[in-house]
Amino acid sequence: MTTTDTTTTDTAAAARDARAARDAGRNDVALGAFRIVVSFLFGFHGLMGLGFFGGVDGQGTAVPLGSWPGWYGSVIELVGAVLVLLGVAARPAAFVLSGVMAYAYFTVHQPEALLPIHNTGELAAVYSWVFLLLAVLGPGAFTLRRAFRR
Repeated sequence: MTTTDTTTTDTAAAARDARAARDAGRNDVALGAFRIVVSFLFGFHGLMGLGFFGGVDGQGTAVPLGSWPGWYGSVIELVGAVLVLLGVAARPAAFVLSGVMAYAYFTVHQPEALLPIHNTGELAAVYSWVFLLLAVLGPGAFTLRRAFRR
């Protein structure tokens, strides 16, 4: 290999590395924005169980205080959503929320019918997978933890 070939190879590798770094930064920002939007929306789901925003029946009815699993599930959803939103312990919180939504799907929706489209469990199934994805990939950008590091 000549000096010119080595220089060309080094330049191509440097360009690839720069592209990879730029893409990683974009992915981090996109993941952070995704995390914020999803957890913000999910927080309302938890608040509805506590009687806010129309409650569980659209009439403002809350799940009875201390009832299992509804009331505890609503509290876990709300606390978990806040943690994921802020990016504080986001991975463990997202993992727990994934499990909460899987539990909700299999105990509330799946006994009604096999497929989510038939048992109105699409949202529970989607949230379960979304939070599992966040648990695996991490919180991305815009976390409270990163803000305090600076």
